[in-house]
Amino acid sequence: MTPILVPDLGDGISKVDVVAWIASEGAVVKQGDDLVELVTDKASFNVPAPVSGTLRKIFVLAGVEAAVGAILGEII
Repeated sequence: MTPILVPDLGDGISKVDVVAWIASEGAVVKQGDDLVELVTDKASFNVPAPVSGTLRKIFVLAGVEAAVGAILGEII
């Protein structure tokens, strides 16, 4: 299993808000596909799939805050 992590965004940013999941649980994704939209107080961005596979589980739902390094979901 490969975790989908909140990336290190630098500039002292320690948390993000999960805006929306682009992929849903059970979706087959390719490496580089956008999975989830995150927003900070400075910018909005998408997190791509780190590997190809199936989005097995979403741990942090839309509308929830997550820390940098947190596991958002996992791909198998």
